[in-house]
Amino acid sequence: MSQNTGPPRPSHCPPTGDGTRHAGGTPGSGRRLTVADVLALPVLAAGQPQVVTGVTRLDRPVRWVHITELTDPASFLKGGELVLTTGMPLPEDTAGVRRYVDELADVDAAALVIELVRRYHRPPDALVQACRSRRLPLVTLARDVNFLEVTQLVHALILGNQTDAMRRTQRIHEAFTALTLRGAGPEDVVRAAAVMSGRTVVLENLVHQALICEPSGSTVEEVLTGWEQRSRSAPPGDRTRTRGPEGWLVTAVEYQGERWGRVAMLPPPGTDAARAAAAFSPEDVTVLERTAMALTIARLIHSTPWERTAHRSALRDLTEQRHHSPEDARARVAALGLPTEGAVYRAVLTDGGTVGDEAGLESRLSRELTALGRPALVGTLAPGRIGILLALRPAQRWRPTVERLSRLVLGVRPEAVVSVGPEVTNLADAPRSFRAAARVAEAALPGRPPPDGRSFHEQSDIGLRHLLYALRTDTRVQDFAERRLGPLLDHDSRHGSGLVTTLRHYLDAAGNKTTTARRGNLSRETVYQRLRTIERLLDCDLESGEQRTELHTALTALDVLRLG
Repeated sequence: MSQNTGPPRPSHCPPTGDGTRHAGGTPGSGRRLTVADVLALPVLAAGQPQVVTGVTRLDRPVRWVHITELTDPASFLKGGELVLTTGMPLPEDTAGVRRYVDELADVDAAALVIELVRRYHRPPDALVQACRSRRLPLVTLARDVNFLEVTQLVHALILGNQTDAMRRTQRIHEAFTALTLRGAGPEDVVRAAAVMSGRTVVLENLVHQALICEPSGSTVEEVLTGWEQRSRSAPPGDRTRTRGPEGWLVTAVEYQGERWGRVAMLPPPGTDAARAAAAFSPEDVTVLERTAMALTIARLIHSTPWERTAHRSALRDLTEQRHHSPEDARARVAALGLPTEGAVYRAVLTDGGTVGDEAGLESRLSRELTALGRPALVGTLAPGRIGILLALRPAQRWRPTVERLSRLVLGVRPEAVVSVGPEVTNLADAPRSFRAAARVAEAALPGRPPPDGRSFHEQSDIGLRHLLYALRTDTRVQDFAERRLGPLLDHDSRHGSGLVTTLRHYLDAAGNKTTTARRGNLSRETVYQRLRTIERLLDCDLESGEQRTELHTALTALDVLRLG
């Protein structure tokens, strides 16, 4: 353990036993010190360290450094120590060496570092075999190293990191306290957790549906594909810890002993299960636990169930096409329980009625769909408008389902309009179905249900009158009606002549003057005289089919404008 006098090696990556290098790196603020970090320090690098066993485990955290020349050093260890020795106390016999290594491994020592200067010039085979068997990193030093200097430096780094960690933990607590005080919703909480940790964070309910997903370094598709099956392989537990084959860091979200769900933090993409636990720092655990606490408070403050919030968010993103890709959209709705394979989709909209009571109607519609066994997303898209995305089997009858939903809506909001969009076979086309349903709703005439007794409206209901009603706020439609009929309306207003009524009868009778006279209780001569007056006032030819069509359109526009 003499002071080393040789020049430091230029590389800070310790060579392994087979001549390759492990990329350890200089320890940085914000993460735990690892075996690789310590071996990369100049004071140890000067000893020409060689990693003999455990090269894949150099990312193990170092909690402390322990210098020992005892035959039973494990009795003084608590786990996570980097053990430094000259090799002098190692037993001579193989069984003794194996016992020595077993005791270090049992207390979870971080690594064993042995100097090959005094007693040994190569590591004993029994020591190598024992360390390899227990997966304990064994590092040899070819030159003298000042162990005391190593201890002082590493302990200073550890204590400095602990101080930094305390500051970071304090900032985490302050950030979540601020979120809680301003009444942040669950989306805000999960987003903050993802930003603070730099990890993907997902909130799920008790049946493993992913309600909120904030990806980091991944796409939604990569995170949520096969979510339920993957989540079920990570069993629940009472403590925050890594679980499952993918090594998720998970914690329960609960209140007064009642579990509401759980929040998962995912390791970086490509991290295998054996290294997943090391991917999370104590600060990550703090972030996740504070996330769970903030979510509990958010659930108590915001009365809307998480599932309803998730449905609303998913529907809005879908209809407004805010997903990064169709694959992301499919993964997200699949994680909410909507079929994405072997299904067709149809949009249903409810418009009008009492604004502000959407949550209650949402819940009733959702319960009705559950009772019918129809998978769907239900959510408020805008004030007064609730959207439903039905997932159906091909050729499955959809009208009875929509009829039941429509009658439920009208029972709560008699003045509402329920409209249906066309069937689409691809989830990416769902926005088109919603846009069509919205156009149907805009064209539905107030107080005029479909003629066949249905309580909902669909595209086939839209005729000229409905189209003009939908366009009634367009000034071009208003200008057209006024230009074609204005002189006649003015004449009737001044003289009370009723020429507009005569024109309406004439157009409805397809130009038959006899029928026009009968409908207006007029003589044929009077009808002829009125029609000539109409032609003069409107500068038109009533024998022209095109001009009669224009006048009929203008009259229909006038009707819907007055109706609107």
